[in-house]
Amino acid sequence: MKTGKVVPIGTEELRTKVRAEVKGAGLAQSRAAVEIGVSDSAFSQWLSGKYPGDSAAIETKVLRWIEARAERAELAQRLPEAPQFVDIPTSRRIRAALSYAQMAGDVALVHGGAGISKTTTAQQYAATHNNVWLATMTASTATLGACLERVATTCGVRVTTGRVARIEADLVDRIDNSRGLLIIDEAQHLSTRAIEALRAIHDATGVGLALLGNDQVYSRITGGRRSAEFAQLFSRIGKRVRLQLPSRADVDALLAAWAIEGPAERDAVLQISRKPGGLRGVTKTLRMASMVASADGSEVNSGHIKAAWADLSGE
Repeated sequence: MKTGKVVPIGTEELRTKVRAEVKGAGLAQSRAAVEIGVSDSAFSQWLSGKYPGDSAAIETKVLRWIEARAERAELAQRLPEAPQFVDIPTSRRIRAALSYAQMAGDVALVHGGAGISKTTTAQQYAATHNNVWLATMTASTATLGACLERVATTCGVRVTTGRVARIEADLVDRIDNSRGLLIIDEAQHLSTRAIEALRAIHDATGVGLALLGNDQVYSRITGGRRSAEFAQLFSRIGKRVRLQLPSRADVDALLAAWAIEGPAERDAVLQISRKPGGLRGVTKTLRMASMVASADGSEVNSGHIKAAWADLSGE
């Protein structure tokens, strides 16, 4: 176990180790300086033996950086790789909605709790289909201008002005008649004006629009559907998918991908999938359980799964 104690090492040997680490990891020198916590110029001068300041202070940081990278590499070797995208039934429902929106040039709404494969399915769909743009919203992109800038950048539009009308026009020119799909993930962060602007872009270009998020997205739209403010968007929703708890079939598909069998293990994972975080929590739990089981030289069992979940959740 690491103690945080810095082991003495010769300066030239340390420089050699740093150069090898930077080269082996394919890091830019400026990136390494950021990770170490020193300026690029100070790091460059230290590497060349020309730093006029406190070299000992830099060497302490550099050595800790090398030790930390070695520790992360060791952990990465022990931590099992999660299976690549798993085609669970819930993912197929999401993918069907995305495919419909793109083919029909329509609006799809996919909403539900966290950890139910919305994001991973959208990423997989975007990676395997042409003219699909996935823009993820955050609290900082809630406003109209910030939303359109994020979407435009995602679509390959070079934003050179802060004028919303110009950004919108450039975006429309970029995706018009592309028979593409614009996926907006974490759409619950968007203001009503931002959502309406996306609807207008969909109308102007004929590009499919898929809004993904938690239940606040649907509540916001349907809550005011009788008013003119919401009628334009609500009337355009051609496909709605409401996601609730992961199904037993979802859990079975994940367990098969991890090559884990047994009724006790299935029951343990099913219980975890019902908790906040859903299938995301299941994947994290199975990774940790697999690491512990590997260290024991045994197969993953329900005890490993329950212990891993207890560590992750604090329950």
